[in-house]
Amino acid sequence: MKAPNRTTKLNDLLAVLVALGISAASASAMDFVHPGALNSKAELDFVKAKILAGAQPWKGEFDRMRSSSFATRRPHGRANVNSSSEDANESRDDAIAAYTQALLWYFTDDETYAKRSIAILNSWSGLEGFTAGSDQDRLQAGWIGAVMAPAAEIMRCYPGWTASEIGKLQSMFTRAFYPQLNTASYWNGNVDLTQIDAMMSIAVFNDDEGEFNRGLDRLRVRNPAYFYLTSDGSRPKRIAGDGGNPEKFWSNPSKWIDGLTQETCRDGGHHSQFGLGSALHAAEVAWHQGVDVYTENEQRYTLAMELMATQLLTGSMQGACSNDTPSPDRYDTWEVGYNHYHNRAGLELPNTQKLIVEQIRPRAPRAVCNLVYETLTHADLPKLRAVVKH
Repeated sequence: MKAPNRTTKLNDLLAVLVALGISAASASAMDFVHPGALNSKAELDFVKAKILAGAQPWKGEFDRMRSSSFATRRPHGRANVNSSSEDANESRDDAIAAYTQALLWYFTDDETYAKRSIAILNSWSGLEGFTAGSDQDRLQAGWIGAVMAPAAEIMRCYPGWTASEIGKLQSMFTRAFYPQLNTASYWNGNVDLTQIDAMMSIAVFNDDEGEFNRGLDRLRVRNPAYFYLTSDGSRPKRIAGDGGNPEKFWSNPSKWIDGLTQETCRDGGHHSQFGLGSALHAAEVAWHQGVDVYTENEQRYTLAMELMATQLLTGSMQGACSNDTPSPDRYDTWEVGYNHYHNRAGLELPNTQKLIVEQIRPRAPRAVCNLVYETLTHADLPKLRAVVKH
């Protein structure tokens, strides 16, 4: 019998991939780790053990999540999302509910939560796109994708979610989300960073190395254009959308200091918390896939965290802005970065730690847009593994 040639073998392999629902275009040389978006299996298992032991803050955070309306929410899937209508709230709340119920299933082994989370995810598999026709669509896609994809990453561990259903959700992300995420918004930088957060998580769920690398490339461009260091020069790095006027784009800072963000003087740290949280989420997703974004941005991220924490703690913008009053808003957006730089890397971030203990854990809402349950999932995690640098 004539031995099959290499072409025949390749064709046979492609036939197997097609039979398994994997296209040649989607087959990736990168070996993605699952679950591996915002949460790793080891981290989820650590939190689960802490909850079962009644340890704090995890048990209290778990009880708070379980008593929220997201724990019982039913699906509200749509064929299209108009980001300027009630569709926006329904889609954001569904994404948070899917993530809430995915975490509840993982931590309790109660299949009721698994089935509810999957029902929400499946209800969005028919989404065709976003129809507002503005950058609000890009922001909306970022908010939803950055939470829905981590929910899907957790639920792919559940044997009751079929390969066909998973494939439909992956196709939906490609069809409806990629067009909104893959072109950077020219609005303020928190929007692009939110898009990047979603790109990275969706890429992991979709096993899409190309999308993953596009997210990393975008993050590398945005970081120095959002987080300022005096070593960058007298002014920050330029970026498309800044209008050629960095002073105006950065809301006219009174002084350019380490840790300033592009939106620090816009509204005293309100939007900066979203920008910082989204950047750190993207770095965390990369970390779980063996790519170290944290080290190359250590100064940018930690100085921004410490400056913003100081401003929020003291009630003063520290002379950085003409309006010296910080935002009254606090979000659950500090634990991911603090966990990495303090618990994994061993850095002291005293102002960030104080802010978390005194203000974030006691009073911050736990689920707003793409800033969701960080205290539950990332507080005081152990150093579970060393990163593999690429």
